[in-house]
Amino acid sequence: MKVIKKELNNYMEISSLGACLGQRVELFGRIHKIRVMSGFAFVILRTGGGFLQCVCDLPMENLTEGAWVRLEGVVAEEPRSKAGFEVRIERIEILSLPAEEPPVVVNNREVNASLSTLLDYRPLTLRNEKETAVFKVQSEICKGIRAFLDGQGFVEIHTPKIVGGNAEGGANVFGLDYFGKPAFLAQSPQFYKQTMVGVFQRVYEIAPVFRAEKHHTARHINEYTGVDLEMGFIHSFEELMALETAMLDSVFEHLKESCEKELALWKVELPVVDSIPAISFEEAKEWVARVYGRPITDVYDFEPEEEKLLGELVKKETGSEFVFVTHYKTAKRPFYTMETPGNPEVTESFDLLFRGMEITTGGQRIHNYHAQVAKMERLGMEVDAFESYLMAHKYGLPPHGGLGIGLERLTARLLGLDNLRRAALFPRDTERLTP
Repeated sequence: MKVIKKELNNYMEISSLGACLGQRVELFGRIHKIRVMSGFAFVILRTGGGFLQCVCDLPMENLTEGAWVRLEGVVAEEPRSKAGFEVRIERIEILSLPAEEPPVVVNNREVNASLSTLLDYRPLTLRNEKETAVFKVQSEICKGIRAFLDGQGFVEIHTPKIVGGNAEGGANVFGLDYFGKPAFLAQSPQFYKQTMVGVFQRVYEIAPVFRAEKHHTARHINEYTGVDLEMGFIHSFEELMALETAMLDSVFEHLKESCEKELALWKVELPVVDSIPAISFEEAKEWVARVYGRPITDVYDFEPEEEKLLGELVKKETGSEFVFVTHYKTAKRPFYTMETPGNPEVTESFDLLFRGMEITTGGQRIHNYHAQVAKMERLGMEVDAFESYLMAHKYGLPPHGGLGIGLERLTARLLGLDNLRRAALFPRDTERLTP
């Protein structure tokens, strides 16, 4: 019987090589670019930690760009390289070679190709430095969110993605046959995170969300990553807005430290979010209509152009690239949203707009069992179909509320991407099911 010891494969960050001047090192990676000079070649090695300049004067008959290699060499000081040092290769072992020429060039600063080509060849185009940077930033956004929420007493949960009920209402769900029973892909963890407020009081999840909406826009995809949280013992939905403000501020501070190179590639200036202005939905609609002479055609929601114009007005007036829009009408919000005391036509809810696009929806929930059942009956809903959801209410829930952030939207707005698909590793929309 073989015994496996708890020994880890050595992983060396490029930044740590600066402390190894004169030492022999072993490195693994992909040959990103080869520049042949007179009598030697510059070999740019792509590793998990970035790019490293190497110098090779060995025979390189079989070595090609795109090859995966193990190399040994000596770290030498070189002020002209970006890192301030380079590796002088003494031995190269080719581990894997490309089977054919790539259809697009990925070792330039950016991929010169259409969005369709970028997505068709995603396993290849993601190897481009600028494309990779998108998902390094996205990864660090998640790390920053987790660190902040963990520090605020939240517990990370993992809820089912195959469900028997429709959380948001409407027909925009993917149905499936679950061993002869009707089921759906979850369009939200809403029911479960409310349930878990009765267990941990503060919970969050970063997980996929599925929406069967037949959109063909740059703002929508059919599977996205939701950052969802729910918090118990709130006095007002404004506590959720304050929490999100603090969380975004913390996340952007984290990005300053962890993604300096990636943010520079995309020429990103991180926004300041020590505070965020708030305006009611009705006031916002009237403001945009008055300033731009636009008639109000939808009294329940914003048109995309209205979101953009509102963002411009808020930026001009306050300097903020964010704005909370509050008190959406009851007819627009889900059945579990609490109505405003004294004004049942509007709700204790909000959206957060970032650079002219909604990235967050949140609000206070109805926590009282009888109040929730009464609202469902008033809306003509089949209460018995929600028995498992209402179980938590029946046995008591604290006052609570929560929010959901679209991770791809936040990433796209932050980096200035023109299409949400560019912020999804392998996007799913009405046309795309592969790769």
